[in-house]
Amino acid sequence: MNDFASIYALACEQHQGFENVKKRLPPVVSAKELRSRSDAWYLSLMMRRVFRAGLNHAWVDSRWHFFERAFFDFDPDKLVLMSDEMFDARMEDENLIRHHGKMHAIRINAQLVREIRGEYGSVGELLAQWPTTDGVMLWELFRKRGKHLGGLSAPAFLRMAGWDAWMPTSHVRAALVARSIIPHALTSLRDRQAAQEAINGWAEESGWPIAHISQLLAMTIG
Repeated sequence: MNDFASIYALACEQHQGFENVKKRLPPVVSAKELRSRSDAWYLSLMMRRVFRAGLNHAWVDSRWHFFERAFFDFDPDKLVLMSDEMFDARMEDENLIRHHGKMHAIRINAQLVREIRGEYGSVGELLAQWPTTDGVMLWELFRKRGKHLGGLSAPAFLRMAGWDAWMPTSHVRAALVARSIIPHALTSLRDRQAAQEAINGWAEESGWPIAHISQLLAMTIG
């Protein structure tokens, strides 16, 4: 069945009760908290997600204080002025994760943050204003205008920030396929929007955050 109650019941069955399910629900923060954070904070989080992709998350996190020191605490106004010589010097720093493409993305995504500031006032204001029922198009904004923010990176960044985002993981995809919401994948914008509409419906039905619906779907699979 495709109603929220059946999804909830199956997730609880798979994980031995609601208390175990509850422990795995991601935090979702208020619009006020989203607005309260600096653009530098968001840029640092965004780039931490970029570097996490394909690497052990805990290891990346353990190196992150070196990145913040080397890149002006991710102040976007300072980063866009960073010379090629300064950038190349950081590529020689053994305390950093010296992935050239991801390091290069720091300056590009700093410019994106500045552009968002010009359009919305701040990244936090963008997130506070953007409807959580249209997360797919927010992913598209970051994917198209940023660097290394395709795939899971944009939704994962939003989830890390506490924005009410669903995650297009393999488990969520499998749960959506099992319920005939999508045919077999989430690679097309059409499929992602169909998934968003279904998740929106379950959120409206239950009163649960979209991020929690997404996690419940994943837990029906594994």
